[in-house]
Amino acid sequence: MPHDEARARAMRSVQAIFDRYQKIAAKQPKVDGLPQLYDYDCMSRAKLLDAGPEGSVLFEFTIDRRYSNMNDVMHGGAAAVLFDMFTTTALGPVAKPGYWYFMGGVTRALNITYCRAVPVGTTVLFRSWVVQHGKTQALIRGEMTTRDGKKVYATVEHHKVHAPVLPHHIKERIPWDDEMEHDARAAEEDSHTPVSKL
Repeated sequence: MPHDEARARAMRSVQAIFDRYQKIAAKQPKVDGLPQLYDYDCMSRAKLLDAGPEGSVLFEFTIDRRYSNMNDVMHGGAAAVLFDMFTTTALGPVAKPGYWYFMGGVTRALNITYCRAVPVGTTVLFRSWVVQHGKTQALIRGEMTTRDGKKVYATVEHHKVHAPVLPHHIKERIPWDDEMEHDARAAEEDSHTPVSKL
């Protein structure tokens, strides 16, 4: 697959995670008109800039008061939520039916190193890349930097354990599902190896 086409497919795979998340969130109980989900804001405001077929993502995100502590800088726990969600999306380009699909895993360990404070109002970049993925576990690394990438605010190492996607999440179909299933069927025909369905 040519590089530009592979990159475009990776971008669609990551965007699909956000699209499915929004469909599921729309059915959740609301408070002040918003879903009662701890990670809803970050999954609604993240701006996807790039993704790679090897399992990498780049997001832009502005740290507002919802993520601050009393010192007017990002709270460390808020950084953990952002890293947890954004690093997980790096699995999108390597996912396939039955393999790291959607949010198909749970966090086993999230190790964050905080390098410097992030003032409220700062727009940051989140870069994440899959280091290893297998049937049961995945390792993703990431960093939060200034927009020019010259200063690192924090780094992360995210260990995930595979878990089946909840059936009611799978039922929230999006256009990406058809593309992924088509690609899985094509791979099955090429290799004569059965591929699981969603």
